[in-house]
Amino acid sequence: MAPARPTRSRSGALCGHLLLALTILTFTCDACKKVVLQVPSQLDAEKFVGRVNLKECFQSANLIYSSDPDFQILEDGSLYTTNAILLSSEERSFTILLYNTENQEEKKLLVLLQHQTKVLKKRHSKEKVLRRAKRRWAPIPCSMQENSLGPFPLFLQQIQSDTAQNYTIFYSIRGPGVDREPTNLFYVERDTGNLYCTRPVDREEYESFELIAFATTPDGYTPELPLPLVIRIEDENDNYPIFTETTYVFTVSENCRVGSTVGQVCATDKDEPDTMHTRLKYSIIEQLPAYPTLFSMHPATGVITTSSSQLDRELIDKYQLKIKVQDMDGQYFGLQTTSTCIINIGDVNDNLPTFTRTSYVTSVEENTVDVEILRVTVEDKDLMNTVNWRANYTILKGNENGNFKIVTDPKTNEGVLCVVKPLNYEERQQVNLQIGVVNEAPYSKEASSQSVMSTATVTVNVKNQDEGPECSPAVQTVQIKENVPVGTKSNGYKAYDPETRSSSGIRYKKLTDPKGWVTIDENEGSITIFRNLDREAESIRDGIYNITILASDKDGRTCTGTLGITLEDENDNGPVILKRTVVICKTVLSSADIVAVDPDGPTNGPPFDFSLESDPDSDLERKWRLVKINDTAARLFFQEDLPFGTYRVPVRITDRHGLSLITPLNVILCDCVTENDCALRTDARTGQGEVRLGKWAILAILLGIALLFCILFTLVCGGTGAAKQPKVFPDDLAQQNLIVSNTEAPGDDKICPTNGFTTHTVGSSAQGICGTLGSGVKNGGQETIEMAKSGHQTLEPCRGTGHHHTLDSCRGGPVEVDNCRYTYSEWHNLTQTHLGEESIRGHTLIKN
Repeated sequence: MAPARPTRSRSGALCGHLLLALTILTFTCDACKKVVLQVPSQLDAEKFVGRVNLKECFQSANLIYSSDPDFQILEDGSLYTTNAILLSSEERSFTILLYNTENQEEKKLLVLLQHQTKVLKKRHSKEKVLRRAKRRWAPIPCSMQENSLGPFPLFLQQIQSDTAQNYTIFYSIRGPGVDREPTNLFYVERDTGNLYCTRPVDREEYESFELIAFATTPDGYTPELPLPLVIRIEDENDNYPIFTETTYVFTVSENCRVGSTVGQVCATDKDEPDTMHTRLKYSIIEQLPAYPTLFSMHPATGVITTSSSQLDRELIDKYQLKIKVQDMDGQYFGLQTTSTCIINIGDVNDNLPTFTRTSYVTSVEENTVDVEILRVTVEDKDLMNTVNWRANYTILKGNENGNFKIVTDPKTNEGVLCVVKPLNYEERQQVNLQIGVVNEAPYSKEASSQSVMSTATVTVNVKNQDEGPECSPAVQTVQIKENVPVGTKSNGYKAYDPETRSSSGIRYKKLTDPKGWVTIDENEGSITIFRNLDREAESIRDGIYNITILASDKDGRTCTGTLGITLEDENDNGPVILKRTVVICKTVLSSADIVAVDPDGPTNGPPFDFSLESDPDSDLERKWRLVKINDTAARLFFQEDLPFGTYRVPVRITDRHGLSLITPLNVILCDCVTENDCALRTDARTGQGEVRLGKWAILAILLGIALLFCILFTLVCGGTGAAKQPKVFPDDLAQQNLIVSNTEAPGDDKICPTNGFTTHTVGSSAQGICGTLGSGVKNGGQETIEMAKSGHQTLEPCRGTGHHHTLDSCRGGPVEVDNCRYTYSEWHNLTQTHLGEESIRGHTLIKN
């Protein structure tokens, strides 16, 4: 690369070597003809520069080299940059030599040439920077006044370069205002460097212009770097300050303190900030109404405050201010603008409601209710239909009985006085009320000499009405002993005429008498006992019997009252035990508690005495024992090991006055843990009970029946070979005996020799394989019957149809077996005669 630049002494030796190398290469390598390419002053890396026709340059273009390392050429002749390049004004043109060679020595020489060219570029750049650092442009940045009046073109300054001493320099400028908007605003004389402006400039549109000035020689050489030139536009006070709103509206409460903030106004100015042109000052020009002066404005912030505490909405509810803002800190020559500010005075409750009259008179008929009798009005200067204006009325005195109430009519703000409870002329002919009124909102001022509540008096005259009889009190009572003789008379119900306070001329009639116990005298209201009075009768509560009486006068007007007959108690009922059946679970308990009650009153009731009522020949006291627990309860014990079953135990209970009553108890001794276990069982140990079968029990019974049929079928099928089998039963089977055994508790044993046996079910009998044993076996607990022969015994179940049954000694009662009533000793003597004989096959019947 051989740029066109002046020869320098410090690089003379290097340039000699380069020229020699170029000369050698020129004669040894093919070279192209000169091709001129126009490129910008700044090139990026790998930027396409141009294209060269290599076919016209070289006979063969196999290996093409560039003399400048900042450029490379491809086989098709395309020229690209290898590095970013910035060309100065001194490097307006340069030459790149292209070579085509395959000789290795020539290649080495080309590489050396490229390296030396790069070193030369760096040194040349440093020397150029050092030389330029010593040069200075002139002058410094300049300014011009906005909206200048000219004359135009207006001279601003002169641009000069110190290289003008050695070269002919031409000056030019670029930038906003020259070749960019606003175009043609500035220009410079090419030869002198004088800078001119062609027309006025608005600073609010363009605050400054940043131009670039150039100095070049006639041949295009640039001895100086471009000069940044700033032209600042000086501000002129040509803009008025403007309020942010044309009309400001604020609200402040009346009677507020001095210095209370009302609001703030604000204005803007387009002139240069932080100068006198934008230093604003606020003020109030005029106030309407003008007197008194109530507001002030801070000159710097525009905050409006109150300057007096005499704001009264009831006098003036709105003020209008004419305000001004002026720049130049308010000096007379500053620009100014005005606006309007409206200040509304907010209402507070500073006025009490007052009655338009101090006293009122009205009237109402007695016995009337829910009627309006008076409307009262008040005056209030506060804002209407607000909480400061709406009134709350109250009755201060005279309404101790609650006959009146007063409410506010929301539309008219009047107080409406009503009767809510009827008045009685005979009691009071005139009522004096004191009423007061306040606002819904609390009073804002402190109470001083004047009261915070306005009051008025109301006189209510009660008008008399021709009334019927009055049943007062509505409920009257008399006391009568129960069981008094029929025909006994007693005081009854009394009504009276409220005007005469007399009962004369009033007739009485019985409306209700639930049991028809009394009659009533039509003229006097007294009662006569018609049937026996029983305090303990059903529907009598607390010993009071109520009847309803209708009283009427001669004009047919009536009233209704209630006569309560209080029945005095007599000791006419003995104590009884309400729970007549008692269950004792013998396996866990030995006693049961019994409780007695007496229908008579407490004076004729407990404490009770308990005793067993037995005959002299009875052993009841030997089997049972009573122990008193408290005044109304006792505990019943069984003293012997009694069998399971039901027993009748009569108990005598005596009250405090000696009146007694015998209550027969049914005591059930049951093999159970709780009473519920015994209540649903049908068993000889618990007496009679109800058997309830569920669906699963029924299903089990049906399955058992089916199984039984299968067993019987099997026995029938095997009957043909029975004759061939040896005898299963011994010959003396007829001498076998049934032994009734109860392993749970001792009892009376029954001995029954038989040739066969059956089980008896409820409502039917089922015959077993051994014949018939009778027709009546009571249901009871599970027992076993053993057949014994010699000294050996076996147990074998014998199943029949129906429920599970057993034969036992019926520990709660006897077992009834036809033709089979024997004592235990007889049965023992009979069985002992067979103890030495052959073995016995034992059978056991189990009742299901």
